[in-house]
Amino acid sequence: MSIDHSPAGGRPVRLKCDFGITETIGQVIIWFLLTIVTLGIALIVFPYYFNRVVLNRTEVLDDRGVAIGRLNCRFDLGSSLGHVIIWILLIIVTLGIAAFFYAYRVIRVLLNDTRIEYYR
Repeated sequence: MSIDHSPAGGRPVRLKCDFGITETIGQVIIWFLLTIVTLGIALIVFPYYFNRVVLNRTEVLDDRGVAIGRLNCRFDLGSSLGHVIIWILLIIVTLGIAAFFYAYRVIRVLLNDTRIEYYR
């Protein structure tokens, strides 16, 4: 027997992201400026925060297509600073090869820090 935790009885079956092109352009401009100001260091945390913004703009839909909740990614750099530092060192030591693996690890870390917040 399964337990349904959604408030309306509809099961979450789909995700819908409303992260638009305007927001994308705004994020790219902000991160471009941060990259210049920090001489490229901002690019190390860019994948975390850019993907976090997209996750936080995603709604959970039930089987009828009605929004029943949203994703809430609680990632913050302070709690994962050790993770970032280890990957920086790995990228340097492997002359960039670890960066391919880093991209996938970023998604894993973010998904593990994401919860569904149901609408009431």
